[in-house]
Amino acid sequence: MGGWVDESAPFIPPFTPLLLHPSPPLPHLPPFPKNRAPTLETLDFDVVIIGGGPAGCSCALYTARASLKTVILDKNPAVGALAITHKIANYPGVAGDVSGETLLEVMRQQAVDFGAVYQRSQVYSLDLDGEVKQVYTPEGIFRGRALVLATGAMGRTATFRGEAEFLGRGVSYCATCDGAFYRDRAVAVIGNNTEALEEAQVLTKFANTVHWVTFKEVLAADDHAQSLLGHPAVKHWPRSRLLAIAGNDSGVTGIEVRTKTAKDPVALPVDGVFIYQNGSKPITDFVGDQVAYNSDGGVQVDAMMATSVEGVWAVGDIRNTPFKQAVVAAGDGCIAAMAIDRFLNSRKGIRPDWDHG
Repeated sequence: MGGWVDESAPFIPPFTPLLLHPSPPLPHLPPFPKNRAPTLETLDFDVVIIGGGPAGCSCALYTARASLKTVILDKNPAVGALAITHKIANYPGVAGDVSGETLLEVMRQQAVDFGAVYQRSQVYSLDLDGEVKQVYTPEGIFRGRALVLATGAMGRTATFRGEAEFLGRGVSYCATCDGAFYRDRAVAVIGNNTEALEEAQVLTKFANTVHWVTFKEVLAADDHAQSLLGHPAVKHWPRSRLLAIAGNDSGVTGIEVRTKTAKDPVALPVDGVFIYQNGSKPITDFVGDQVAYNSDGGVQVDAMMATSVEGVWAVGDIRNTPFKQAVVAAGDGCIAAMAIDRFLNSRKGIRPDWDHG
């Protein structure tokens, strides 16, 4: 299903994936004299979407096809959770393995083909007061009657030696996404929060060995943790910490762990490292306290993806949903887009894209 169109609109042929060609850039700021504050250009849209991942691109596809003037502001198309995923084999409608980067390029191009503007830009602040929302970037002030927050949850900064180097090549933050690629192989899970525990349980379905590295001892009263420890594939390393991730051109080959009992670091041969040291932190620094948040740091939304501020929606991993899947994020974007169409056109109901008559 695509977006929605009026009955009188011309037929739009099915989308054929193309190599991504950049959309025309928005005008750059004119030079300004020294010792004088720059005057930022104001650029008006119906819908401003911050984030170019599956949630943002899906939302843009639907709003653009609904003839709403839409812009996607994307800090860097190569660093999101989907973009750094090496292989995806479970996206509906896509046969075989595809890289996250390739899948994202198709999504982005599809939105552009329906009229959305794609702009590389770093957002540094928002003004959510009033009917028209304002988004501040070095390229200008983007204004929209509807604003969508879709920046994801890749807020973690790489802190371990080798983490950034092998991200997407053995280092992952999502066992649900990548676990199937490690069937009958050894992996390591770093962290003892709830997310680490749940993801380690997922990995036991695929890996022949799961090294669980925790800085603290696991509580005896934690039934879920004790269940994981009872699995024959799990090797627990309590009171230990990750020192480094090793690898080569093919990807991760092992980790180095410092334990409380061994004098020297312990080298563990693994093919994958799943890090949940700080969990998946939603990227909301540019939003501040202008919207309401859940206790886990995710942006609070209702069933239509609307936030606590009228005219502002949040989609994808920025909600800190436990279902961190590209298809779920894309669904969020679709829901928000349909809600935005109703909001901007003062409709009481959702306009469907199909006719069963």
